[in-house]
Amino acid sequence: MSRHPPGRRADYRWFHHQTTRWMDNDAFAHVNNVNYFSYFDTAVTYYEMSEKVVGLLDGPIHCVVAEVTCRYHSSLAFPDRVAVGIRVSRIGGSSVRYEIGVFRNDEDVAAAEGHFIHVFVKRGEQKPVPIPPEAREKLAQIMVEHHARP
Repeated sequence: MSRHPPGRRADYRWFHHQTTRWMDNDAFAHVNNVNYFSYFDTAVTYYEMSEKVVGLLDGPIHCVVAEVTCRYHSSLAFPDRVAVGIRVSRIGGSSVRYEIGVFRNDEDVAAAEGHFIHVFVKRGEQKPVPIPPEAREKLAQIMVEHHARP
């Protein structure tokens, strides 16, 4: 089975910048795999909050994670700077599929890529609800034709 080559920054539509932390490194002197999921979650949540996709903390609707995956291409390590690119590849009735690329420092090729599926739910009931029209409009702004990866 052959793997798709890593994506490039130009493949993504919105970026969140953060840094690695000393505690992210593991015994092998690179960022432990579990931390990439934290980078995904932080970038998607920051996007949804800053672009007002949904009132995550106080609105009648919020999002929950239904699925997350990650493919690793190369390592990150403290004190690298991290750019997390996101794009939307699918907007369903009550869910959205974000595709995510993690980029080390100023590198153009992704160190890791994955996807993150968020389901819109009614607060307090955790039952799926239709994505509100305003949220659809925001999500459509970073939508791309579906890629075969990640």
